[in-house]
Amino acid sequence: MSIENNIAKYREALPAGCLLIAVSKTQPEALILEAYEAGQRAFGENKAQELQKKYDVLPKDIEWHMIGHLQTNKVKYIAPFVHLIHSVDSLKLLVEINKQAQKVNRIIPCLLQLHIATEETKFGFSEEEVLTLLNSYEFKTLNNISIAGLMGMATFTDDQLKIRQEFRSLRAFFKKLKNEQLPSTVSMKELSMGMSGDYAIAVEEGSTMVRIGTAIFGARH
Repeated sequence: MSIENNIAKYREALPAGCLLIAVSKTQPEALILEAYEAGQRAFGENKAQELQKKYDVLPKDIEWHMIGHLQTNKVKYIAPFVHLIHSVDSLKLLVEINKQAQKVNRIIPCLLQLHIATEETKFGFSEEEVLTLLNSYEFKTLNNISIAGLMGMATFTDDQLKIRQEFRSLRAFFKKLKNEQLPSTVSMKELSMGMSGDYAIAVEEGSTMVRIGTAIFGARH
């Protein structure tokens, strides 16, 4: 199947209000352009420098999503143009994003990544840490970031019930936060969860953004 057909298939499968993010990490520019020509505009990358290189040569109306673990010393590469950073997992990282956003006179939208999987290798806050963060004085001084919602990655497993429970717990926390009195820079609009293997469950559990890579582009390059 072609990239165009793959994109069309996901567009049909996803409900209104759920954004398809084509994960283009390690894919060559030619294939990203093929997806672009098929009408795809939101792309996800997991390395800041690779993302910057692609931004430089590809159409400027692409929305670039940073979906991988982001080191503080790499924020500067993407601060001028990144559309949304999904993978914010520490106050230290938020402080750096805020600093780099100030330099380029932007407010950078971010999602807070929660650790919902049982695997230790995944990054993210606990629910308690998010509540502490949002109520901290330091967070309230960050005027060049906005928090647009939450992101989570389920355990890599064939146990669909486990995956569903993890997504469901994230959505429950998302809804809880929606009803809290949040700082003015925080809104709970986006819930980024679901990848090629588990997106259908994520959508059923309320995802507003799914991150699909190999199922669109084929194997990684």
